[in-house]
Amino acid sequence: MYLDTLKLVETLPTKASFDVGAGLRLAVEPHAPGVYRIRCGRPEALAGDILPGGRGRAHAEVLLARPEAIGESALEPLTEEVKGWQLTQGDSTLELHSNPFQLLLKRHGKPLLMLSPAGIQGAENFWTLGFELLPQEKIFGLGETHGDLDRRGETILSDAPEHRALPLAWSPSGWGVYINSLGRVEHDLGCENSNEYAIALEDSTLDFFLFAGEPAEILNQYTQLTGRAGQPALWSMGVWVEQPQGHSATQTAEMIADFRAQHVAVDGVLMLPPAAWTYQDSKLLPDWDSERFPDPKQMMGVFGKHAVHVCMHTIPATIAGTTNFTELEDRGWLLANESGDAHVFEGVAATGGKPFGLLDLTHRDVLNMWSERHRHLAEDGVGATACDVQFDIPDTVVARGGEAGAVLRSIYPALARRALFEAAAGHRVPPEGVVFSSDLFAGAQRLLWQSAPRVPNTWAGLQHTLRTALSLGSSGVPVQMHALGNAQAPTDEMTPELYLRWLAMAVFSANFAFQSNAQLIPTSFDEATRAHVQTWLQWRYRLIPYVLGAIEDAARTGLPVQRSMALSFPADAEAHRWDTQYMLGPAVLVAPAMQPGTELQVYLPKGEAWWDLNTGWRYEGGTVWTISCDLGTIPAFGREGHMLCLGPTAKHTGEFNSARILDEVWMFGMPVHNPVVMRNKIRVMQMQGSSYIKGLEGLRISPSEGLEVKRRGAEVRISRAR
Repeated sequence: MYLDTLKLVETLPTKASFDVGAGLRLAVEPHAPGVYRIRCGRPEALAGDILPGGRGRAHAEVLLARPEAIGESALEPLTEEVKGWQLTQGDSTLELHSNPFQLLLKRHGKPLLMLSPAGIQGAENFWTLGFELLPQEKIFGLGETHGDLDRRGETILSDAPEHRALPLAWSPSGWGVYINSLGRVEHDLGCENSNEYAIALEDSTLDFFLFAGEPAEILNQYTQLTGRAGQPALWSMGVWVEQPQGHSATQTAEMIADFRAQHVAVDGVLMLPPAAWTYQDSKLLPDWDSERFPDPKQMMGVFGKHAVHVCMHTIPATIAGTTNFTELEDRGWLLANESGDAHVFEGVAATGGKPFGLLDLTHRDVLNMWSERHRHLAEDGVGATACDVQFDIPDTVVARGGEAGAVLRSIYPALARRALFEAAAGHRVPPEGVVFSSDLFAGAQRLLWQSAPRVPNTWAGLQHTLRTALSLGSSGVPVQMHALGNAQAPTDEMTPELYLRWLAMAVFSANFAFQSNAQLIPTSFDEATRAHVQTWLQWRYRLIPYVLGAIEDAARTGLPVQRSMALSFPADAEAHRWDTQYMLGPAVLVAPAMQPGTELQVYLPKGEAWWDLNTGWRYEGGTVWTISCDLGTIPAFGREGHMLCLGPTAKHTGEFNSARILDEVWMFGMPVHNPVVMRNKIRVMQMQGSSYIKGLEGLRISPSEGLEVKRRGAEVRISRAR
């Protein structure tokens, strides 16, 4: 059925309802400034006074952190020539045409997005819609990619684990689309028809959001709508190291001791699967694996003596064929086949390769049990958990409440990860915690830490891990934690040059983890390489206050730590071509080396001035420069009008004074933004060409050329040099 009629039924400041024929209603909500929610379905499904049941609300909460509309709009008829209506809020307008039916999104009177000739079509539990694309229009977001950040020409399935999909798409031209559904969604981004963004979804009701604004505004509104990340614990911002394959916990602790002896900075260790705890035949609740961890508190104490926090793998599963499997199956606490028998999954690393059944986390009692158990394990000294449960669950597998297919594949990793975060955060205000995971799902941006993909130890692998971080950031996920190489891949091409380039990029990111096989561990390289490693590690710890500020920024604005050029400079088409450059937070542009050699070209976006962090030279934007870059440097530039807040050098975050983690501030021209630094807020007030800054007393301040810095009590006055 095509939507081809449009008859106004009801109008409110927060909603307009239309009869579109065939017994269907179209509801349009000005959800927030520049955000419009469009729903189409049976009237009873769209009625605002009919609340969904408990499971319906739970499903909605997976997708929307703020389901209620907070915007208002004025509804006006269109012209005599163009029949229909328009909703206006601020500088954005949504036009609804009739005969033929059309949606047209505008900003400042300029058309941004309109339906393609295919329009909107509906059938029972199936919908299609399409939007017209301009010939040169680029599309970003929609999850992970290791290729071009521009997703045009791809087809992406929301529930296919290999597609690594997320639901937000946007264009630098000023529009965004979010399909609000747990069902299967197919995004055809100009693959079948090069001029059309076609969407097909399996759901009883069509529900999607349109955004109008700059990409940063779209991410802000999208994450405000769907949820934002909490804060990580301070220790998690330090360097991590992965447990060597085949090593026991004792051997791993000995490796950490060697790191300390060789002055290699480290804060966290990621233990490899299998899971640290399992079900014992005599207990219904999971407990420590007694063979691998006979005295867990003592083992945690060993790591604690080195000021290192431990991240343990977990999985909401019980091994098939055990007494506990039978008991949990009888209780109805495992995901089941249509026959009612618990479904047996093939073994994975977390289960030691043994077949298993998955806990039915859609069952509240099961979810609470699993979360509470991990809360107790945290009390044993576990710093964080790692959990990968994005399995390709067959359509024949159902949860106790009837969830199956794409819905179950979508909500299961969300439930598992949320429960672990709540266990880690405990009663902290604001909640702090880390759940290390590779799972991607709608709402993944609410939970830190996203792990990097396993890539080859090659220059192409370095590009891959950077591109995934930038693509995830463009999809709303604020943090990807990089791995420095891959312990499971050949290391023939991992030269000292590639290792140091990889490390430099990872230092200027949210965070990273060393791989600890013989060829990738930092202590295994030659003396010159180890000296460079020490320099980069010092930089990592100095950058922690700034990166923490960027993560806090993500909690307020939805902007990621590593920001692509298209996201940061949407109006500069030339900048979009330089897609392995990125902004680290708001103030620093980074252009890491992605191929061998000591010379590389850097593009500095127009409309800005940039200060070279290595030389102190100032460059005008809109220019391309050839930069000489040895193994001890990375091309990085401060954005004029911003500040870079640095902490002290350290071997671990336990050496920080948590009440005062700033050591130095670099100025790039007059500061115009309010940087946010953990537990040390800085207020900037512009007064007649000067900046009076509170909170910098006792710090070294490195001004850019042409500025004077004077102190007066607790205030620092920055003004133009006279």
